[in-house]
Amino acid sequence: MAVAELGVVVLDCPDPHALAGFYAGVLGGTVEGEDDWVDLKLPDGKALAFQAAPGFVPPKWPAPDHSQQFHLDLDVKDLDAAEKAVLELGAKPLDTEDRERTFRVYADPAGHPFCLCAC
Repeated sequence: MAVAELGVVVLDCPDPHALAGFYAGVLGGTVEGEDDWVDLKLPDGKALAFQAAPGFVPPKWPAPDHSQQFHLDLDVKDLDAAEKAVLELGAKPLDTEDRERTFRVYADPAGHPFCLCAC
């Protein structure tokens, strides 16, 4: 028997509105919230939240001596088209050279790693 159910994944970041806008461009949805906490309500009813973190230090990837803490896997139908879109929204490529793999790794504008997956 479960003790709880997952409410929302929250990403610490320096600018919650800017990062929520990036993910709204990637995933769709609507951005709602205050200066320190912003929710991205997705079309399927799920949500991501973004919390202001003064002194935020982005994860390092790949760095065995620095944990990436977490990452998001985002399923896509067309890796090339999705890559073009996330780069235009401000993502940075981290590990995209192997074009035969079913995933590619990027960083969002705050430095959190995420993968586009055609799995």
